[in-house]
Amino acid sequence: MIKDLFNLHEGEETNQKTLEIVKNNISFTGSNLWILVCAIMVASVGLNVNSTAVVIGAMLISPLMGPIVGAGFALGVYDFILLKKSLKNLLIATIASLIVATIYFYLSPFKEVQSELLARTSPNIYDVLIAFFGGLAGVIAITRVEKGNPIPGVAIATALMPPLCTAGYGLATGNYKFFIGALFLYCINCVFICIATFSIVKYLNYPASKQVDIKHQKQVKYGITAIVLVMLIPSSFFAYNLYKEQHFKQDANLYIEKEFVENGNTLVFKKINYNVNPRTIELAFLKKNYSENEIIKLNSKLEKYGLQNTKLLIKQNSSDNLQNLKNDILNEVNKNGTVQNQKDVRIAELEQKLLENTFDNKQLFSEIKTIFPNINSVSLSNQNIATTNTTIVMTTLFYNAQPKLIEDDKVKLKNWLQEKYKLEKIILTVSE
Repeated sequence: MIKDLFNLHEGEETNQKTLEIVKNNISFTGSNLWILVCAIMVASVGLNVNSTAVVIGAMLISPLMGPIVGAGFALGVYDFILLKKSLKNLLIATIASLIVATIYFYLSPFKEVQSELLARTSPNIYDVLIAFFGGLAGVIAITRVEKGNPIPGVAIATALMPPLCTAGYGLATGNYKFFIGALFLYCINCVFICIATFSIVKYLNYPASKQVDIKHQKQVKYGITAIVLVMLIPSSFFAYNLYKEQHFKQDANLYIEKEFVENGNTLVFKKINYNVNPRTIELAFLKKNYSENEIIKLNSKLEKYGLQNTKLLIKQNSSDNLQNLKNDILNEVNKNGTVQNQKDVRIAELEQKLLENTFDNKQLFSEIKTIFPNINSVSLSNQNIATTNTTIVMTTLFYNAQPKLIEDDKVKLKNWLQEKYKLEKIILTVSE
């Protein structure tokens, strides 16, 4: 019963027909090359505008799987002519893709690094697993009479196009770290899809295209083993670094929660830097300021949370760094690319306006005087109002008018101020 459950021979296409399909998908001339160029352009635009949906669409269009699967079949049946042709076409497709992506990103006016680009620059062991098992699913589908729907899913999961486009971005911008990381991810995908194909071909007992002696069979196996090791060792190292970074961020967030948030401090900015020496945790708070001795004491608690070789930096509410703090907050929010990005930016701006507590009253008076000529003086500021349980901040306009403003004018003035400064509420107070 178990054997029947895992039987791959049931519903299998004939070996000859499967090989014909594989060989037909290898070539990159004519329509296939045009489709590849279009797919690269779509993927590049998707990465440029940070659109996941567009990138997925490009993966579905891409014909890059053909020569990779062809190379896997060639190794499995010892058809070295097919292997040479597959590798040649894969090289042509790779170079063409890099050229198109590089040209696009070189000409594009938008060269900001997006999260979709960053995701393709640090491959690890998980990418190996995705490529291998995705490749297995794809090859199994190819060998079926009824192809089913795994093939589009495999194209999305193994993601051959985005790394190539990211490598093109690295070349266009001179960022060779991006180029090497993305190209390594592309190589991982190619190699392990090929190895998955080889494994299925061997499991299904495809006959060899010609008799190969034991020595040549061993050479093929040794070559595959060497390539696997070349890919696995650095991938494992990257995966270990990723694990360490995630663990560090968890410890850092626990430290922030216990030492600051649970003590009632409102956190408005957080930046955890793992890839620096020493590692840093940058924080800023809505109203709380810390003395130098308090910061030293807080730094001494870092090791308690497993945060060795780490320094705490607190951005204080001073006129020298207030604007830098605002820019850091907005940049951090933009970089995260969250669904509520614009809302978060607006919150950060309002929090900073509360911190600044300053308005250009001279300019404001000039504008108000034009609308309400009987107003003689104005002063707009944020007032701290203490209550039983807390302190709230309320924007208040102190004004003097002769003759006094009627109720309709007060409503108009309040609405005008709320619209001008994007305030939810404002208090009008007559000054004597």
